[in-house]
Amino acid sequence: MPDQPQPAAKPVFKVKAAGSVGKAIAGIGAVGQHDHADDHDHSQCGHDHGHASHDHSQAGHDHSQAGHNHSHPHRETPPSVRPCDNGESAVQLDLQAILPGETDDSGRFTKLTKVLQRIVGVNRVHLRTDGSHPEVCAHFDSNVVRPATLIGEIRHRAARVADRYKMHTWLVGGLQSAQCGYVIEHVLQRTPGILAANVAYAAERLVVEYDAELTKPADLEKKIASVGYELFEPEAGHVCAHHAHAGGLAPKLELPFVLVSGALLALNLLLGAVGQRSTTVETALCATALVFGGAFAGRAALMAVRARMVDIEVLTVLAAFGAAAMGAWFEGAFLLFLFSLGHMLEHRALDKARRAVEALGNLRPATARVEHNGQTVEMPVGQVKAGETTLVLPGDRIALDGVVVEGQSHANQAAITGESLPVPKSVGDNVFAGSLNTDGALRVRVTKTANESTLAKLVDLVTQAEARKGRAHKVTKKLENIFVPLVLVAAPLLIVGLWWAGTPIQEAVLRGLSLLVAASPCALAVATPAVVLSAVARAARSGVLIKGGVHLETLGKLGAIAFDKTGTLTVGRPTVQNIVCFGTHTADEVLATAASAETLSAHPLALAVVDAARAKNLPLLPADSGKAVHGKGLTARVDGKAIQVGNATFFEHLPEAALRAVIGEQGLGRTTMVLAVDGVVTGVISLADAPRKEALAALSQLRALGFDKTVMLSGDAAQVAQAVAKQLGIAEAKAPLLPDGKVAALRQMMQENAGKVAMVGDGVNDAPALATAHLGVAMGGAGSDVALETADLVLMGDDLRKLPFAIRLGRVADRAVRLNITVALGVAAVLIVAAIGGWVQVSQAVLLHEGSTVFVVINGLRLLWLHDD
Repeated sequence: MPDQPQPAAKPVFKVKAAGSVGKAIAGIGAVGQHDHADDHDHSQCGHDHGHASHDHSQAGHDHSQAGHNHSHPHRETPPSVRPCDNGESAVQLDLQAILPGETDDSGRFTKLTKVLQRIVGVNRVHLRTDGSHPEVCAHFDSNVVRPATLIGEIRHRAARVADRYKMHTWLVGGLQSAQCGYVIEHVLQRTPGILAANVAYAAERLVVEYDAELTKPADLEKKIASVGYELFEPEAGHVCAHHAHAGGLAPKLELPFVLVSGALLALNLLLGAVGQRSTTVETALCATALVFGGAFAGRAALMAVRARMVDIEVLTVLAAFGAAAMGAWFEGAFLLFLFSLGHMLEHRALDKARRAVEALGNLRPATARVEHNGQTVEMPVGQVKAGETTLVLPGDRIALDGVVVEGQSHANQAAITGESLPVPKSVGDNVFAGSLNTDGALRVRVTKTANESTLAKLVDLVTQAEARKGRAHKVTKKLENIFVPLVLVAAPLLIVGLWWAGTPIQEAVLRGLSLLVAASPCALAVATPAVVLSAVARAARSGVLIKGGVHLETLGKLGAIAFDKTGTLTVGRPTVQNIVCFGTHTADEVLATAASAETLSAHPLALAVVDAARAKNLPLLPADSGKAVHGKGLTARVDGKAIQVGNATFFEHLPEAALRAVIGEQGLGRTTMVLAVDGVVTGVISLADAPRKEALAALSQLRALGFDKTVMLSGDAAQVAQAVAKQLGIAEAKAPLLPDGKVAALRQMMQENAGKVAMVGDGVNDAPALATAHLGVAMGGAGSDVALETADLVLMGDDLRKLPFAIRLGRVADRAVRLNITVALGVAAVLIVAAIGGWVQVSQAVLLHEGSTVFVVINGLRLLWLHDD
C-alpha cells in the first residue's frame, strides 16, 4: 500500500495536563500517528482499531489485475500529463504497457508513431528513455484535444498496432560468429512484412518484429532454414544452449578439426626443417590442413553467399583459396587455421557464460513425485498442475513452487534468493523450484506450474537480458553499420590503386584482403554482449536479477540512491520495543492485560502486542464487549475489569508520568499505546517498525563505495522517519510524502546529481517512484510476482547487502565494456593502417584480429568469478 500521510484525528475527550508536559500534549497526535493505509508504518494512525480491516482497493494496486504475462513481465506506470516550454502539453504513457515487448524506437514503434501523429491536435511523438522505463511522449495542443481523450485514443490505436504488428523470439542454432547473426538479419530485413530483426549472438537469440498480415513465424523459420540456420522455440526456464552450433556433430568436431589442421601445418614445418619435404608432400599436407581448418568457416561463408551477402567468412575463405591458387598453400591453410582457432576459443569462452545461465535452469529436476489416489507416482514436471500435492524427500531438489502442507525441513535456496544458509521450512511456508531439501520429508501443494515458477521466470529474464541493450551496445552497433560498408568499398579501391601504382597484382590483392580482415568488426560485435551475459549470469547466481544490459549500464553509473522506509530499510511490521509501568504493576502484567483486550482486534498494532505476549508465554484472559473508537483505541472487558487501550488522545486525563513516558518514547520514533484498567493508567507500551539487521551493513558498504549521501523517502511522520534514518546513518529523510511527493523528490535528485539515481523499494507500494528513477530496485522478488514485474533490478531475497555487490558488479562491467571497445577499435585502427601500408600479412592480420576477439570475450568472462564481498 502506498505511503500516504493522513491528518491527526481530533481528540474526542478534553485532555488536561500540567506544566511543560501539558504544553507538549498537543503535538502527540502529529508525532505518533499512523494510518495503516500508508506505508505499513505504525506511527501515523494513532492506533486506529477502526482500520482493523483494510480496504485494499485503495492501496494503489488492484489485485484483480494480478494476472501476469510472463513472456513480457512488466507493471504499468500510470500515464502523466505535463506542460512544455513552448506552450504545448505532453502526455506520457508506458511503452511496454501499450506495446508489450517493445523497448526502443525502431520496428513497431515507428508504426505506432505514424498512427499517433494522425490524431487531430497531436504535433509530435517521440520516445523518452530518461526514466526507468521507456515512455511514449505525445506533444499536443490542449485547446484541440483533452488529455483524457488523447490518452484513450492513444491506447486504442496502440492496441490496433499491437494486434497487427507482432514480436517473436527464437533460439538460433548454427551460429559460428557474430557475422552469422548479420546474415540472418540481412535475410529477414529483405523479407516483406519484417519491421526489425535483431540477433543477440552471445545469447543465441533472434527477436523479430513483423506485420502479421504479411508474414507469420512459420514462414520466417523456413526462410532462415533456407540459408542453413535453425530456429527453435525457447522453453520457459530453459536456456537451450544444447542447440548451439546446430548441425549434428559440429560442436564436437570444431576442436578436433582445428587440432588436425594445426598438427598438419606443424608437421609440414618440421619436415621442411629437416629437409624431408617435397613439393607434393607440402601441397598435400597444406591442402588437407586447409580443408580441416576451413570446414566451419567454409560452411558459414556458403550460408552468407546463399543469403547474397559478403562477410568476413566469405572474404577469409576467398583469401585462403586465392593464396592457395597462387601457390601459397601454407599461407592459405595457416590463415584458415588461425581463423578457426580464434572462433573456437571465442565459442568456448562464450559457452562458459551460457552454461552459467543454463546451470540455473538445470536446478529444476525433470520429474516430481506426485500423490494420486493414495499412491505416489513419478511424473514429468511439465504435466504437474497447480493444486496437486508432491512428495519431496531429503536430498531431493524441489520440482515446483508450492506451500508446505506437512513436514519440517531446511531448504537450501541460495540459487534463487542468494541466501547462504538453509532456510527452515514447515507447514504454511513457501518453497521454490530448484531449491534443495536437506534434512526432512515434505509434502508440498503446488502453487505454480513448471513454466510459471520463480526459477523459470528468473532464467527467462536472464536469457532475455542481452536484448535490452544499453547505450554502449547501441553505439557499437552503429559503428559496425558504418564501418563495414566503408571497408567493403575501401578494400577494392586499395587493390585497384596499388595495382595502378605498379604493385604486383598478387601483393595488391593480399594487402586488400588484409584490410578486410583488419576492419572486420568481430571484436566490436561481442565487446558488450560478452560482458552483459557474464554479468547477468553472475548476478543471478547471487540472487540478483538484472533485467537487461541497459540496466546493468545504469547500475555502473549510479551517483545517488533513495530508499523507501517500510519493508525496505525496516522489517515492515511493528514490534513491541518498551513497556513503562506505573504503580506496582509489572511489564508482564501490562503486556498480558493489553494483549487480552487486543485479541478482539485485527489491527497490526494489536497483533504485534498479542504476538509479544504469546512469545513470552503470558496467559491471555477472555475478553468481551469490545468497541473500537476510530483513530483512538479500543475498550473491552477482561476478567470483569474495564480496559482502555489506545493513544494519548483516547484518554480524558493522563497522569504527568504517563505523558512523559509517551513523549519520551515518541521522541525515539515509536508509536505509543496507553493501558488503563478500571480508569487507572497502569502502563505505556511503545512499538516500532524495527530496522532490518542487514540494512546497517548494506548502508555502510554503500558509503565505502562512495555513496556518502543516501536519502530515505517515507509517507510516515517526519519524526519517525528521522529516528529510523538516525539509527541507520542515512544522511537525509524526506517525510511525510505522498506517492507523487516521492516522485517529485526523485526528480529533484535526478536534476541535482550528475550520475544516475536509483530507488529501492518493495515493488508494490512504490511502483510510481521505481518507474521514475533511472533504476528501480525491488526486494523480495522470489516471493513476489509484482516485484519481479515492477523493477529493473530485483533482489530475489530480502537482503539489502546484495545491493552493494550489484553496484560493484555494474562498475566492473562498465570498465570491462570500455576496455573491450577500446581494444576492439584500437586493434582495428592499427591493423587498418598496417594493412594499407603493407606492413602486415594476411595471416598476421587474422592472428591479431582473432586475438582481439578472444580477448574481449575472456575479459567479459572475468565477471563470472567476481566475489560477493
